Order: sequence, then structure tokens, then C-alpha cells
Amino acid sequence: MARPVVLSNGQVFVGLDENGLVHDFYYPYVGLDNLANARKSAHKIGLWIDGKFSWTENTGWVITTDFDSDALVSSVQMRSDALKVVLEFRDFVDSEHNAFVRCVAIRNLAEKAREIRLFMHQVFEISRAGRGDTAMYVPDDNYILDYKGRCCLLIGGRQGDGSSFDQYSVGNYGIEGKEGTFVDAEDGELTNNPIEHGGVDSVIRFVNRVEPGQSTHLDYWVVAADSQSDAQIIHEKLMGDMADQWMHSTRQYWHNWLQTSDDKLSRMGEADRRLTRKSMMVVKAHCDARGSILASGDSSIFNYGRDYYCYCWPRDAAYAMWPLLRLGEFDEARKFFEFARDTMHPDGYLMHKYQPDRAIGSTWHPLVHGRAKELAIQEDETAIVVYMMGLYYKATKDKAFLESFYETFIAKAAQFMSEFVDEATGLPHASYDLWEEKFLTNTYTVSTVIAALEVASELATEQNHPDDAVYWQKIAGQMRQSMDALYHPDGYFRKGFLLQPDGSLAYDDTLDISSLYGPLMFANFDTDDPRMVGTLKAVEQKLHNATPIGGVIRYEGDTYFRDKKQYSGNPWIVCSLWLAQYYQVMGLHDKASQLLDWAKKRAYSSGIMSEQFDPVTGFSLGVAPLVWSHAEFINTALDLMQRPESKKPLDTSGSDGEYILT
Repeated sequence: MARPVVLSNGQVFVGLDENGLVHDFYYPYVGLDNLANARKSAHKIGLWIDGKFSWTENTGWVITTDFDSDALVSSVQMRSDALKVVLEFRDFVDSEHNAFVRCVAIRNLAEKAREIRLFMHQVFEISRAGRGDTAMYVPDDNYILDYKGRCCLLIGGRQGDGSSFDQYSVGNYGIEGKEGTFVDAEDGELTNNPIEHGGVDSVIRFVNRVEPGQSTHLDYWVVAADSQSDAQIIHEKLMGDMADQWMHSTRQYWHNWLQTSDDKLSRMGEADRRLTRKSMMVVKAHCDARGSILASGDSSIFNYGRDYYCYCWPRDAAYAMWPLLRLGEFDEARKFFEFARDTMHPDGYLMHKYQPDRAIGSTWHPLVHGRAKELAIQEDETAIVVYMMGLYYKATKDKAFLESFYETFIAKAAQFMSEFVDEATGLPHASYDLWEEKFLTNTYTVSTVIAALEVASELATEQNHPDDAVYWQKIAGQMRQSMDALYHPDGYFRKGFLLQPDGSLAYDDTLDISSLYGPLMFANFDTDDPRMVGTLKAVEQKLHNATPIGGVIRYEGDTYFRDKKQYSGNPWIVCSLWLAQYYQVMGLHDKASQLLDWAKKRAYSSGIMSEQFDPVTGFSLGVAPLVWSHAEFINTALDLMQRPESKKPLDTSGSDGEYILT
């Protein structure tokens, strides 16, 4: 199940599922740890009216989930015609306090006054094994405290008359054969059990008498802190009727953040502008306050896979920064650069992926290939970060930044890339490709390394290091001249090759969309180059519209999430928009617009974009949202707005509204 609404302040990240229920709750990092028991259950919402009880995810409820286009505030409606009631939620994570707040309106659709009992359920898993947590009722200030060690979650609420919840229950969840305390709510009454430990959950009840056709309001919150006393301070402020004021200040925070881009989006159509602003906020929501940029906060993939996307891939993070740089948002990039600098290997490269706390993430890349010792890296990830540093400097002219990062990251990375070269080919030594699958010298990776070395050369000149500048430019030039080894005799850039011990090349002739995009956007090949003409033709024949729903697949024979073997792969938003950007460079505005429209039509009603789609049904596959999808949407929308007749590669410096690399 996707996360059509994500809310964040850089420390607390909340994902609401398609039923409007809390399914992901990350703290103290965006992406670490997921304190919601997301693999088992969402946090339930129940109603008891006229002797009847229903959980809102049950059959018969009509639920819509959305969020505003000018602030990261949700708009969730849950309607039951059987119960004649509507719940309306305005949810936010406060911009200054680590509090998730749900402002609830309960509307009575019946023609008589009724007592309506609202039950809010929460099931957290602070301990990774689902054991050792404590949940308890604190009577002095009427709240539930769920804690383990230095992680405290405080659950409270306030009704319009200033009162709080009137009943509660705390119990075990998912252990010793116990289904969960939420069952206690189904008779409309709670037992007021005050404490439990192990695997725990809790329920609180709010009771209101609502006149016919009228509404009543209440606020519900979860506060996250590293101590009970700190959490209680925030709770007391919310009990002082601060929820509305905090929502206003949170709205103002997002308004101010978005305002930087207003001028740059002024010529964009209203629908595209709304979706662009939403995409910007989705990207921002995945930016941790300490520099990590998460690939996706949607943990649902963990239910049927080995892992999740709650990591910082340097590549995904760089692509996430790209549109923000274009739009004048620089703080996120600077923090990520600090993250990258602090996690860089002493030898000058970045690892596969990282946890938000800067620990190395899980990997499936071995340190041995064949019988040879190899690095378990994707070299393009190091290269694209250097490239983005160049774009950041071009846009900001931040001398202090360059002074700080030249020796500590740029020069180290450039030196590594200039030495990580096979003498026999003049091209980068093999590493894992951008799709994390193939170990080879990859066309896309080579393109990013060329771009990174050229950027490093320019920055070396800025720093008065002429020897570095000349050397790195020389290596980049040699790589550019050697790229014919990646060209297939049939007329396209292949995925790559692997240099064999005997000096021969084992080719991977697979056609890959990245072999078109990389040489254009990074190696700066002209679209009139016969090699690019041939590669585009092959992409159009084999990757574009290769499925009934259209779009562009990653490469021939892509098996990731593929369950319909008659098709060569599933269409991705990223790949489809890469082709759109290529068309835009060629001046083929209509073709580019068609692919952008294809992506827009496949977004959730809230604007959230997934990774890929079933090739027949169009059902979203993979995670939703995928930050990279949103980043490419913004970039493509900007390209189409700014330069409908462009025939040159696009740059993202954002320094003057023009985006020309050449």
C-alpha cells in the first residue's frame, strides 16, 4: 500500500496509507527508526455510534487522501453512509516541535443528535524485536507514554471544550497469542488498563454529542522526544490549545520555503505548478535535518521483500538535489554535501548506500568478482556528487563552500576516479551499474565520471590548482575518446563490458535507457552525433511503448517486479521522463509533453508518484513515493516551461534561469 501523504520536519517523518492511517512513523531521523509496527498493522481509527462499531478501513467507508499544494498539511476524509458520519482530518508534523498532530472534525449526517465515540489506536515498535517496550497511562496529565530507552512517544488529545480523552486501554500486541488492545474498543468501552510491556499497543477514546448536520472538533497528537519530560513540555503546550497556531506556523514555514521558487514557476501552467510544488515538498520531506536524503519513506515494500528504501543512495540524493538547485533551494544540498563528505571512504569514493545516521547501509555487492578482489561500489554515485557540487558552486559562487570541500571531497574523489581506470581501455574500471545489478564498465557510469572530472578540473582552476585541473581534464578527455568501445556495431551504446584477465572484453549488449541519457546529460554528446541518433532509434524501437500502457522500461529483459514475462520490463517514471528530457533537448516539445503527461496521469490523486507500473493494469509497483520520480518530474516540467525550442543539453545551476552546460 502506497503512502499518498507524507509529512515531515526533518526529524519526524509520518507516512499515511491509502486509508489515511499512520503506517510509517520515523524518529529521530527521516528514515530511521520506523517506530510504527508497519509490517503488521496501521494505527487504526474506530467509531461507535448508536450501538454500532466500525474501523474506518472496513468495507463501506469511502476515503480520500490528499495534501495541500502550498504546505505539507494533509486533507483526509473518511465517510460512512451506513453510520451517517464523516471524519475530516488536517494532519501535519510541526515545523518546530517533534509532534505529529491530527486536527479532526466529526460531522453528524443523521437527522438526530447522537453520541459519537472516536477511538484512536496506536501500535509502536520501538524495540526492533518487538519486545521490551513499555506503554503506560500517565494520570497527572492524561496521556499515554510509549517508551524504550531514550525514545519516548507521548499520545494525547484535546477536545473543543478543553477536555482530553475519557477512556484508555493499554495492552499487548502480537505476542502470547494476543491480537492487540484495539479489540477492546469494539464494544464501545475501554477497560482503562494502565500499563503493559513487551509488544504493546494502546487505544484512547473521545466522546462527543453532535447535533444533526453539525460538527465537533478535537486534536490528537503523538509527540516524539528523548525523555518523558521533554515530551510532556510539548504536550502541555498542545493542551493549551496550540494546535491551530502550530498548524498556522507550519503552513507559514512551507509557504516561506516554496516562495523561493515562485518566480521560476511563474510561467508554468496551474496544474503543472501545483504538482511541481507538491513534488518539491515530497523531496523536502525526505531530507533529514542532518543531511541524508531518503530514497523513499514507504516501508510497504518490506512486507514482501528483504529490505526497504529507507536509505540514502548518493545517486538518488544527488538527483533529488538537482531540481532544488534549479529552483534556488540550496540549504538541502549543502547539508547533503556535508553528509557525503563525512561518509566518504578515505580512498575517495562513496559506498553503495547509507543509513540516515551515516552508517553504511545493507548491500548485495560482494568484495570479490570472479577470483579478483573488487570494490563493492557504484562509481557513478561518487561522480554525480562531484558533478552536483559543481552545479551548486556555479549557482551560488559560494567561495567558503569551495574552500571547505575542495580538499576534503572534490580532490579526493577526482583523484580516485582518475586512477580507477583500466589502462587497456582508458575507461573506468568495472563497478556496479546504476541499477545495482551488473558489475561492468558501464556507459552511464563512464559518462558521469567524465562529467565529474571536468567539473573537478574547473573547480581546481577556481582554487588555483592548475596541475590538478590539467590532469583531470586530460583523463576526462581520454575517456571521452575511448567511448567507442561502448558502441555496438549495430548502432547504439550498449550497457557496457567487463575487461577479462586475458585483455579481451566481454560485452553486455543490452539496450539501456541510461546509455542514452548518460552520454547526453553528462558526457555532453550532441543529439546529432550518429552514435546518439542510433541509440535513440533503438530506445524508441525497444524500450519506449514496449508495454500496453506505454512509458519507457529501464532496459531489455528487466525482471525487477516483473510478473508478466511476455513484456521486457515494467515502465518507470524516471526512465520515461529521461526520454522526455532528451526530446526536449532536441526541440521535440510535443513528444516531451506526451511523456510528461503520461507520468502525471499515473500519479496518485494526491500527486504522489511511484517507481514503476504493471505493464497492463497500470497499477503502481515498487515504492510510492519514490523521491527520484518526483525529482525527474520537476526537472522535466521546468525544461518544458523554460525552453520549448531548446536543442542544447540542460544544466541545473539555476543562476540566471538559463540551463546551458555548453
